[in-house]
Amino acid sequence: MKRIGLLTGGGDAPGLNAVIRSVVRTAETAFGAQVLGIRDGFDGLLAPDGIVPLQASDVVGILGRGGTILGTANRGNPFARQVIRDGQVVVEDVSGDVLAAIHALDLEALIVVGGDGTLHISLELHDKGCPIIGVPKTIDNDIGGTDFSFGFDTALNTAMEALDRLQTTAEAHHRVMVLELMGRNAGYIALHAGLAGGADVILIPEIPFDLGCVAAQITKRTRRGRAFSLVAAAEGAHTSGGEPVYRAPGDGVTYARLGGIGHDVAMAIAEMCGVETRNLVLGHLQRGGSPTAFDRWLGTCFGAAAVHLAAAGSLGRMTALRQGEIVDIGLAEALARPRHISPDNAGLRAARSLGVCLGDGGCL
Repeated sequence: MKRIGLLTGGGDAPGLNAVIRSVVRTAETAFGAQVLGIRDGFDGLLAPDGIVPLQASDVVGILGRGGTILGTANRGNPFARQVIRDGQVVVEDVSGDVLAAIHALDLEALIVVGGDGTLHISLELHDKGCPIIGVPKTIDNDIGGTDFSFGFDTALNTAMEALDRLQTTAEAHHRVMVLELMGRNAGYIALHAGLAGGADVILIPEIPFDLGCVAAQITKRTRRGRAFSLVAAAEGAHTSGGEPVYRAPGDGVTYARLGGIGHDVAMAIAEMCGVETRNLVLGHLQRGGSPTAFDRWLGTCFGAAAVHLAAAGSLGRMTALRQGEIVDIGLAEALARPRHISPDNAGLRAARSLGVCLGDGGCL
């Protein structure tokens, strides 16, 4: 193996630099191979300054840094790229140009670190002949085939700390505090942080909720003399028969932007329960900061495993963590079924046993 490429795509997540460092050092130390870093996701393949050679000396000191030294892009889909033609913005398929650029670089493998969207793009490119190896990255923890993706643990700890801090001010002012967390289709952050941070109500996309149940939980706590409550709500949570709340529509290139469910729930609680209620959107704080030890470990293991897959010519595969072991599975298999919280999830069982309201009446 002489040369491999590496890019990071989609939303940033703590642990990306751990992967970059691991890929570069493993390629150089174990195989004497060169790594070409591609800036800003797939966009870098079409940019004049989008390729940067990476050596071990270039990745010194980045293990504990958040973000990604290569940059990333949410709008980097080569199958639907916004370009300007005759003064008008149009969406074009430039995947052929991307493939040509990859082949021109004479890469034996292209390691793509990304979430569900980026890896779906990677699978399409692989089907067209691109030598792809995937590394799962998402704070939502919703990629199939792996028990955990790096970035989740750091985001979870950030959310838990926010709930800890909100509890003290909620208790001091006898308020209800609603914390809106990330989680488009899967509520892992809200559920895990809600349990770890002592939330009284946890709302997730997998369980449509009834505002009446939420209000009943708050009222029940008030009658028992508990003058404050904490609500953890995933941004993709929605009422029974309702739709998630969006603050910006999609445009054919990116997803519609979620946001606002925390505000709506807070307003409903204040009106229905007659208690002072505040809402906080944690937002991109969940993506930032230094990765936890677990995310550094997982990113490092994933990066090294991806290079070994490249050396073995095992293309179209994705690194994964299963039952504590680093394994690899087919990209198509991994993406066939996203990870959602199942009805028999241990966290859900624990929440119900503790009397936490999940908005579906099971807490009453």
